[in-house]
Formats: sequence, structure tokens, C-alpha cells
Amino acid sequence: MGGVVEVLLAFMDKGGNVLWLIAALLFVMWTLIFERVWYLQFGWKKDVAKVIGTWESRAERKSWEAHQIRTMMISEARIRINQFLPMIKTLVALCPLLGLLGTVTGMIEVFNIMAVTGGGDAKSMAGGVQQATIPTMAGMVAALSGVFANTYVTRIAERESKFLHDNLTTDH
Repeated sequence: MGGVVEVLLAFMDKGGNVLWLIAALLFVMWTLIFERVWYLQFGWKKDVAKVIGTWESRAERKSWEAHQIRTMMISEARIRINQFLPMIKTLVALCPLLGLLGTVTGMIEVFNIMAVTGGGDAKSMAGGVQQATIPTMAGMVAALSGVFANTYVTRIAERESKFLHDNLTTDH
């Protein structure tokens, strides 16, 4: 286990400080994604049962007022099911931008080495190029994983919202 930690720390060191920022962003993003998956598996079913039970217990479901109450109940449920989805989408969009920030800081390091050494220290310049490319790759991989997870969670949320809308009937 210690070897894995050492390799991970060496990788993070090669990528520079921006890589730590990408890692923190990735942690927050996946925490929110796992929270949404957990809610969709366990919490949403209870919320739907409660909303449908409340709606079905109404004696009257055909008036304008009843339709407004139905709309309110659906809207409140949609707010709960879509919670954190805009934040997840924003974090996905930030991942490649932070990768590009790492690219810029790495290239600044390369140019700094070129200015100091006159361009004669290829080994030092290679370290700067490495520091420029690792965050770019990490940002893209993080964004790609987030895109797939966000698409999955968003589709489930849309499907379940439609299910709730379809099951709050006004015909009886």
C-alpha cells in the first residue's frame, strides 16, 4: 500500500500544484455524483410515495386549485431530484479549464528555465513540459468521467420526474 501512495505522490508532484486543485475538484464532483445516485436509489422512492400518497388522499383533483397544487407538488419534487445537478455540470466544465491552467503554469516554468539557462538545459525543460502535460491529461480524464456520470444521473432524474408527473392523475 505504501508503494501506491509513493507513486501517487510522485505523480502529483510531477503535475504541479494545479494537479492538487484538479484532485480536490474531482473529489467534490464525485462526492456529489455519489450523493445523487444514493438519493435516486433510496431517497427518491420515499419522496415519490409521499407525493403520490398526498395527492391520492385529496378528495378533489379536478379543479383549477387542485391542478395548481399538483403543479406545486411536481415542482417541489423536481427541485429535490435535480439538486446538485447544475453544480456537477459546472464542476465537469471546470476540469479541462484547470487542466489548461496547469498547461500554462508548466509552460511558464519552461520559459523561465529557458530564460535562466539560455535554452541549454533540456532536462529541466522536459520537467516543465511534463508539468504542463500531466494536468491537461488529468483535467480531460476527470471531465470525461464526470460527463458520463452526469449524463447517467440526469437521464434517471428526467425519467423519474416524468414518472411522477404521469402518476399524479386528475381523472378520478
